[in-house]
Amino acid sequence: MAQTRKASRYIVPVAVAGAAAATIGLVPALAASGDPDLPEITAQQLIEKIAASDTQTLSGTFKISTDLGLPALDGLLSGVAGGGGSGSADPSEQLTRLVSGTHTLRVAADGPERQRLTLLDGKNEYSLVHNGTDVWAYDSASNEVFHEKTPAEAGEQRGEELPGTPKQLADEVLKAAGDTTSITVGGTAKVAGRDAYQLVIAPKQSGSTVESVKIAVDAATGTPLKFTLASVQGGKPVLDAGFTKVDFGRPAASEFTFQVPKGAKVTEGGAQAAGKDAEKELEKGFGPALGAPGLGGPGFGGPDGGPNVIGEGWTTIAKLGTGAAAPGKGEAPKEVQGFLDSFGEKVTGSFGSGTVFSTKLVNALMTDDGTVYVGAVTKDALVNAANADK
Repeated sequence: MAQTRKASRYIVPVAVAGAAAATIGLVPALAASGDPDLPEITAQQLIEKIAASDTQTLSGTFKISTDLGLPALDGLLSGVAGGGGSGSADPSEQLTRLVSGTHTLRVAADGPERQRLTLLDGKNEYSLVHNGTDVWAYDSASNEVFHEKTPAEAGEQRGEELPGTPKQLADEVLKAAGDTTSITVGGTAKVAGRDAYQLVIAPKQSGSTVESVKIAVDAATGTPLKFTLASVQGGKPVLDAGFTKVDFGRPAASEFTFQVPKGAKVTEGGAQAAGKDAEKELEKGFGPALGAPGLGGPGFGGPDGGPNVIGEGWTTIAKLGTGAAAPGKGEAPKEVQGFLDSFGEKVTGSFGSGTVFSTKLVNALMTDDGTVYVGAVTKDALVNAANADK
């Protein structure tokens, strides 16, 4: 049973291939000039190759670039999260840096029980280590340590809470394949020095902010090496995350051993339970709008307290009934108000009036009566949904 659980942690369910087969374009890969010359493969065969992958060990260097089309988030995050008292090594504070800019990480994994991630920032480093029932985090800039003890049965879940590799990101996209999705092979590429096929996933529907998702899949092992999410707005990808170096050998056991540095301040994570519960509830509420079907949270006005869902597939919109009017000017903290003003746009329609808050991926319309429509859809799609809802 333990081996089965480990394998399920790292592979795409084989059922994905069958579910997607009816909608997959069976166009074989053709190598462009300068790309690896690999045997032809169809999209269905490539998904099956991913599903058959049993990669459980790896190490390497990982680069992630995020461009949501937002102003700099540093001031906002410090203004909102400052004064929390949880310590600068707390992952919930440190890993917010990954939502903007470009970052380099060193990663290592040895099954679901042991992972290590090190975020490099000039001379400083931030390390997050999961080993069995212990999670350690260390911020070299402040010489602070965060520690959390988890129940043995929660070890696998804790591993899933660590930032995703391209494989984990790919799994989520592949689960969403259906009649609204086109899946093809877009040629070959060289990633981290390895030959790879490129799986291209794109909406068939109009109105989505997503242009395409590209997943570079290692030709030898079937392991996704790179994940690129492009917006219909063009420009830099919303998310470009992948390995620049990778080794599929088993990392040394010392990679997952952590010793508290001399003089470091240690913060135990048990006090953060309430905050994590709140985060989970927020994720439940916004899950459907972000392509996570089956998630619903209390207080949003839908069945069983979850959000009302409008549409399907890539153009799904969640309607959240907050029960409160939109905040007036000056009611929000200065940092938050300035941030909202920088990417909010007033709109009107038969629904009344409101403000659309836009990013390159997820947009949200808050009407003046406090109703929120949110999804990975265009501004016009939100306005149309609000008009049709009246």
